[in-house]
Amino acid sequence: MILLNNTPFGINSRILPITDGGRIGQDVIQPGVASHVEGEDQIKYHKYYQWVCFVLFFQAMLFYVPRYLWKSWEGGRIKMLVLDLNCPVINEDCKQERKKLLVEYFTTNLHTQNFYAIRFFICEVLNFVNVVLQIYFMDYFLEGEFSTYGSDVLSFTNMEPENREDPMARVFPKVTKCTFRKYGPSGTIQKFDGLCVLPLNIVNEKIYVFLWFWFILLTIITALSLVYRVAVIMGPQLRVYLLRIRSRLSSQEQIETIARKCQIGDWFVLYQLGRNIDPLIFKELVSDLAKKLEGKDIV
Repeated sequence: MILLNNTPFGINSRILPITDGGRIGQDVIQPGVASHVEGEDQIKYHKYYQWVCFVLFFQAMLFYVPRYLWKSWEGGRIKMLVLDLNCPVINEDCKQERKKLLVEYFTTNLHTQNFYAIRFFICEVLNFVNVVLQIYFMDYFLEGEFSTYGSDVLSFTNMEPENREDPMARVFPKVTKCTFRKYGPSGTIQKFDGLCVLPLNIVNEKIYVFLWFWFILLTIITALSLVYRVAVIMGPQLRVYLLRIRSRLSSQEQIETIARKCQIGDWFVLYQLGRNIDPLIFKELVSDLAKKLEGKDIV
């Protein structure tokens, strides 16, 4: 017996519109599974459920792209500049030598690090674009169902049991009508109407409920991050304030001196160092850097 098929699994999986589907177990066997008239009733064919695992893997790779770009562009610069100064217990001579190296690095490369910061900002923009485009991609993949999927599930849980329509059963049905095609005794193609159980959709429906809420959260966080980044770029006073918070032990005068002399790239590298260096050592670094920028001798 040879199966003729239009799908990788040899069947056409389909359901009827679930609205007006009747009572489960009395009028219909499952939501969307009922008798129908060929050519008259609207039928929805389901094929995308077979490709969920591949699509999720592809999306995971897309999410890794901004991180890969940043790791390639960054090249371990911050790790190299830290020079073990993130450890609070360090030999005094070694500490002084490494602080001196950092101060020399900043003064030598002053106003040349803007492109380093810009590449980081580009990766932040890519994160936001990635999330938004993936939402549209999943909506296209699920044939327009993803954009309201999570909100529909929330609404479904608040409805009366006898009146509610399960959106998960509409998008990922567990039982569908299937058409099997085979050769008859005389070689004529015969069509058989049957039921197909799709147990994989029990997992798929939960995955996409989680993804809906996760992507909404990511969109909000990345959008706020971009607003924050624009404010940092456009607001010199905000940069002074953030550097003051990062170096709470330093004087206001030293912070303002550094902020006045530094451009956005210099500020960004120094701020990242403040996140990775011990606070006491960072205070001393800020003090030495401020003196160096003012042309004073470092003690």
